[in-house]
Amino acid sequence: MTPAHGFSGFSRRPQPIKPGPGQESVWDYPRPPRLQQRSERIVVKLGGQVIADTTMAVRVLETSHPPVYYLPLDAFCAAVLIPVQGTSFCEFKGVAHYFDVVAGGIFVPRAAWTYPDPSQGFEGLSTRVALYPSQMESCEVDGEQVTFQEGDFYGGWITPQIVGPFKGGPGTSGW
Repeated sequence: MTPAHGFSGFSRRPQPIKPGPGQESVWDYPRPPRLQQRSERIVVKLGGQVIADTTMAVRVLETSHPPVYYLPLDAFCAAVLIPVQGTSFCEFKGVAHYFDVVAGGIFVPRAAWTYPDPSQGFEGLSTRVALYPSQMESCEVDGEQVTFQEGDFYGGWITPQIVGPFKGGPGTSGW
């Protein structure tokens, strides 16, 4: 049966999962997104090496998306982030620039990004880098292994404290 609007590829907003004690729902996050300072210990590994370690991350919170963690540039080991050509545009944050990530003999193309000159309201990202957790050996938040967001666009970090459903996977582009 075709929906009333006539577009059979339409995907309705899903039913949010009710958060339990100590959990937060991505459906309670704002749009446009907001930045949130965090003090959890964030550890990222690639090629058997710790490539970033910080307690000064910033999360970007946006409706239907798991948080994306942005780590200070100085939290990364030297020579791990290799700037590459090409940019993308976010309607909220501005123009993103990309890095290849290299460690322990592993090379991951365009696995990290930054907003060196972000849009108003997102200035806190100007000296920070986000990573696709799906492309790393491991990403941890206070010792808990992160599950990565489905799809290859958003780069959200899912911990047991975050409930969805999450945008990013097949059939979610209409949310």
